[in-house]
Amino acid sequence: METRANYILIGSFTLLVSAFLLGFALWAAKFSSDASWHRYQVTFNEPITGLTEGSAVQYSGISVGTIESLNLDSNDPRRVHAILRIRRETPIKVDTRAKFSQPGLTSNPIIQLSGGSPEAASLIPDSREDIPVIQTEPSALQNISDTATRLVDRLDKAFSEENIAHISAIIEGLRKTTDTVAGQDEEIRQLIVNARGASGDLRKTLQTSEAAMARLDRDVLARLPATLEKLDRAIAALEATGQNANALVSENRAPLQRFTQDGLQQVAPTLEELRSLMRELRQMSSQLGNNPAGYLLGHEQPKEFTPK
Repeated sequence: METRANYILIGSFTLLVSAFLLGFALWAAKFSSDASWHRYQVTFNEPITGLTEGSAVQYSGISVGTIESLNLDSNDPRRVHAILRIRRETPIKVDTRAKFSQPGLTSNPIIQLSGGSPEAASLIPDSREDIPVIQTEPSALQNISDTATRLVDRLDKAFSEENIAHISAIIEGLRKTTDTVAGQDEEIRQLIVNARGASGDLRKTLQTSEAAMARLDRDVLARLPATLEKLDRAIAALEATGQNANALVSENRAPLQRFTQDGLQQVAPTLEELRSLMRELRQMSSQLGNNPAGYLLGHEQPKEFTPK
C-alpha cells in the first residue's frame, strides 16, 4: 500500500512539473512572439466593408502584419477602431498614413500603409501596453464617393426649379426668334443680295484704288531721279550762299563792329529828333486844316459882323 502511494506521489509530481514546463514554454514562446511585433491603432471614419480580423496589413505593397481586432467606437458608431499587429522591424514613422484599400475586384480588402519620410521620427510604443495611433487618409472609394456626392449636389442645384424655368424661357425666346426669322425670308434674301452687290462694288473700288496707287508709284519712281538732282542742286546752292555769307561777314567784321559800337549809340538821339519833327508836322497839319489863311498870313482872319 505504501509503495502504491509513492507511485501516485511521484506521478503527480511528474505531471505538475510537465504542466509547469509546458506552460512556461508556451509563455516563453508567446513572449518571444510578442517581442517581435508592435501593436498600433487605426481609426477609420468610413465603412470598411470586407475587412476582418486577420486581414493583411501592407506597407508599400509588402505584407508587414495583420489586423488583430476590429471594434466600433462606443460614442460614434460611424468610427471603426482597428488594432494592427505589425512586425517590429517595420519602419513606422510619425507621418505614416493608413487607408482602407481594395487591391483588386476579386481580392480581399486590406489596410495599406504609405508615406513615412526618412527624416521623420519613428513611431514606436513606449511600453508593451502603449498602443500608438497611425493617422488615416480617405481611401480611393471614399474619394470617389465624396466626388460623386458633390457632383450630385451640384446637379441638383443646376437643375433646380428656378433654373429649369429660366432654361425654358430661353428656349421659348429662341423659338420665337426662329419663327420671326422664318417669317422674313424675303427680307433676308434681299439683304443677302444687297450684301453681295456691296461686296462686288467694294471689290471694284479696291481694284481701282490698287491701279491708281500702282500708277502713282510709277510716276513717283519716274520723277524721283530728277527730284533728287534738283534737291542736290538746291542744297549745293544753299551751301554756297552760306559760304558767301560767312565770307562777307569775315571781310566786313571790323566795319560791323564799329557800327555796333558807334552807330547804334547815335541811333537813339536821331530817333528822338525824328519823333519831335513828326509832332511838329502833325501840329502844322492841324493848324493848316483849321485856319489855312491865318496860318499862311501869320495873323487871325477878321471875323464877319453879324447884326443883332
